[in-house]
Parts: sequence; structure tokens; C-alpha cells
Amino acid sequence: MPAAVEGVSATPAVKRKRQENGDASKKRRKSAGGDDNSDDHDFKARIKKLETEIQESRKHYNNIATLVELAQKHDEDRKPALAASEALCRIFIRLLAAGNLVKRKDVSEKDAAVTSWLRDRLADYRGALLSMFRSKKLALNGLMLAMALLKAEAQHLGDRGEAVFPRYFFSDIVASLLESPIEQLREQFSEKFIDEYDDIRFYTFEAIKTYLTDREHTVDEDIRNIVFDMLISMEDVPESSEALEDFYIEPPQKKKHPLRSLSQHKKQAQEAWLALMHLGLSKEQRKKVLEVMATSIAPWFTQPELLMDFLTDCYNSGGSISLLALSGVFYLMQERNLDYPEFFTKLYSLLDADILHSKHRSRFIRLLDTFLGSSHLPAVLVASFIKRLARLALNAPPSAIVVIVPWFYNLFKKHPLTTFMMHRVPRTTEEKDLMESHGLEDPFLPEERDPMETHAIDSCLWEIVQLQSHYHPNVATIAKIISEQFTKQTYSLEDFLDHSYGSFFEAEMFKEVKKPPVVEYMIPKRIFTKTDAAPEEKDSLLVSLWDFGSS
Repeated sequence: MPAAVEGVSATPAVKRKRQENGDASKKRRKSAGGDDNSDDHDFKARIKKLETEIQESRKHYNNIATLVELAQKHDEDRKPALAASEALCRIFIRLLAAGNLVKRKDVSEKDAAVTSWLRDRLADYRGALLSMFRSKKLALNGLMLAMALLKAEAQHLGDRGEAVFPRYFFSDIVASLLESPIEQLREQFSEKFIDEYDDIRFYTFEAIKTYLTDREHTVDEDIRNIVFDMLISMEDVPESSEALEDFYIEPPQKKKHPLRSLSQHKKQAQEAWLALMHLGLSKEQRKKVLEVMATSIAPWFTQPELLMDFLTDCYNSGGSISLLALSGVFYLMQERNLDYPEFFTKLYSLLDADILHSKHRSRFIRLLDTFLGSSHLPAVLVASFIKRLARLALNAPPSAIVVIVPWFYNLFKKHPLTTFMMHRVPRTTEEKDLMESHGLEDPFLPEERDPMETHAIDSCLWEIVQLQSHYHPNVATIAKIISEQFTKQTYSLEDFLDHSYGSFFEAEMFKEVKKPPVVEYMIPKRIFTKTDAAPEEKDSLLVSLWDFGSS
């Protein structure tokens, strides 16, 4: 197709006028010392003239090509490019509303050629707008113009008078957003469109899934981070299909249309998340995904079991990611009735020598309290966790011990059958004789991986007795609550979490002393021998107690 419409002879005149206007503007700049306001007036007047001519007659359609050329040069002349883009948006919306871009069979060959030419120029204009997404100063303008054009195309290029969402153009918009270096552009898109309109969110999920699938081997880490941030922002899951009522494009008339179905919205979100997870996320990305699994990801899934492969891979990676993965599994078990019989076995395996020294200790204990919060759990299972942590507490920092002991107290209150572990007395004569002669062996099996087979329920918490003689007074005091009457209902773990060596030291240094210790208030010059000083200076206390010179 030629670059100009056949039969239109306005192009040479336009070129001549442009040259004349250019010479005139040079003269004005030369005489006025470079007046920018004069330049602005020139290109605005020119663009307005081109737009008016297009509106007046079809013979000036070649002006569209001129305006597109100006819009494409936004890197060179930003202001003229923006003005041309805004004019083209108005022009194409009018042409679309008039039906001049709709292909019809009952028209002449010449009119069909004009329609085809206009559609090609529309495609060029779309490309010019999308290229603006990479410009710091024009990106937001380009986005708003592109979305306005998208709405016009949906309304006037539809089938049988019904709006049809232009997926091809919207997919290009989303792809350009993901590849744009302008973070603020994506924020504006999320705020003004995704958060406001159900259909935009629906097709954004679809476009992201298509983008990641088509570029599976070329998507870099930056794009994955951008996709993750965009998906994570779409956290508000509609409560029902009836709640789907905000549409950017005219809503479909069919009640069974996918846009009217909440399950179809969730399906699009599910496929977008799975496409992202399939790419293989980095350690930090996995952490982010797992942290919001229960709030922003799992609620979008119609088939939560599809998350199990991802969660299993995360668990096998070890460390804090394993704990976060189990948190996601627990949510699926609790909220989505997912069966995962080895959950507590995997949780028990995380209780190693490093867990109480980890920087994620507070998070671990919070989650552990949640996992073991049900009173319907077997006492044998709960006893294994108590015993295992008691054993680890022997080498744990004080800040960890002061959390574990109150947590034990809460578990004993919730699971009364485990209280036999606190004070186990030998019952038979053989046990008493054996304990007096050789002592009793702890029946707990620390190497057993199955928490139901450790025999912890048959053991006792001698480790807590040892902690009652701990060098740190706070630890020794808190450990004694297990030996006292259980008069308190429960302890709030938040009162004990997030302590450190520094906080303990500060507490000791600045605590109020009710009774000061008895010490000498005068510092003697000599400690072991008598002083030769004046009578008002007394000898050291050691001198009066011990006479080292006597036989």
C-alpha cells in the first residue's frame, strides 16, 4: 500500500508550507534571540491546521501521515510530538466513530484501499504511542492516549454493535509497560486502570501469561521482578461474580461471558502466577512469593494443588525458605482443605541446631505457635516438639530460651496429657533402684525423624531443670515457671519475642535496684597491707579479717 492516498495532492503544498514556516521561524528566532514561545505557537498552529483539514475533507488524509511522522520523532522534538499524538488521538477516535476504519464488503475498491491505508496509519500511531513508554517525560501521556485509543477501538471496531476488547493492542500495551524503564508508569497503570476496572485486571493477567510464555527463554530477572510487583499488587479478589461490575470497556451482554465469571478471572490469575513460577525464581523472589502466598496468591487459585510443586521445591531448598514454604502449605491445608500428610514430619525436621540462632527465629516461633495451635493434635506429636526444642535450648541464646519456656507453658495448658513430662517420678521398685544406682536413661530418640515415634511423651523435661540454674538471671527466673503451679491462663509470646543480647544488657543496666548491695564506699590505697597514712584513712577490710604477718 502506498504511503499516501491516491488522488490526494495536498502533500507538496504541505511540504512547501512547512519549509516556509521553518524559514519564517528561523528569522523570528534570529531577531528575537530564540523565543521558545514563538516556536510553540508555530508548531501548535501548524498541527491544528493539519487536524482541521483532515476533519474537513478526505482529500487531506495525507496529513495523518505527516502527524504520525511528527509523533514518531518524540526523541528529537518532544513538544511537537506530544501535540501531534494528541491530535492523532482525536482524529482516529472521530474516524472510528464514523466507521471509516471498518472493513466492508459493499464498498468500492478505492474506498476499501482508503480504509486499509487508514488502518495501517493507525498501526503506525499505536507504535509511536508505545515507543513513548520509554521516555521519562512522555510515558504517562503515551499511556493515557493509548488507553483512550483502546477504548475507542473496542467500541467502534466491535462485532454487530457490541464492544470487543482489542486484546492484540492491549497485549502490546502490557508488554511495553513491562519493558519500560519508568517505574512510575506501571504504578499509574495499576492505580488508574487495574485497581479500578475488572476487565482491565482480567486481560492484564492474560497478557502477562502470554508474554511470559512466548518469551520463556529470554525473560531476564528484571522483567521477572516487574511482573512479580505487578501481580502482587492485584491482591483484592472479588467475593463473587456479582461483584464484577466495574468495566473500562462496555460490559458484554452475554451472562456467560468469561468477564462475568469469577472463576474465569481466577483462572487467568492462576495461569499468570504459574507462568511466572515456571520460569524459576531466584531465592529472594521465592521469599517474596512465599511471604504473600496466603494473602495475595493462593486466593486467586481455583486449583490450589497446582501450588504444591512450587512449595515442595521451595521446601527442598532449605533454610528460611523451607519454613515459609510450610507456611504456604499450612494455609492450603487450613483454608483450602488440601491434604498434606507429611506436613508435621517436615516441620519437625526443621528443628535443627541452627534454628534458634537464626535471624528468622521470631518468625519461626510465631509460625510454630500457629501450626501447633489446634487442641485436636495428638499429645504424642506435641510432646516431640516440646522435647526437641527443650534439648536445643541447652545451647540456645538467652533471647531464644525466654520465648521457648512460656510457649511450653501454653502448650501444657492446651494439651494436658503432655504435663506428665514436667515431673516424672519412678513408679516401680526396679525403676527406683536403677535410678539410685545407675540413673535412668532418657527414652527420647533424638535421631528419629517421625515426631509420632520419638517416645518424647515417655520422657521428662530435665533440660528445663538445668536451665533453672542458667548464668543469666532472666533465663533462670523464666525457667522456674514450669516448676510452679500453673495459675496463669496463658502467656503472650509477643511480650518475649524479638529480644537480643543488646536488649537484655540494656535491661540489666537500667533496671531499678530495690536494695543496693553492701560494698565499701571508700577505695583503700592498699589492699593486703596496713596503711601508713593519716588516722582518718582506714585499713582495707581484708587486713582486718586476715593477718598475713602472724604465724
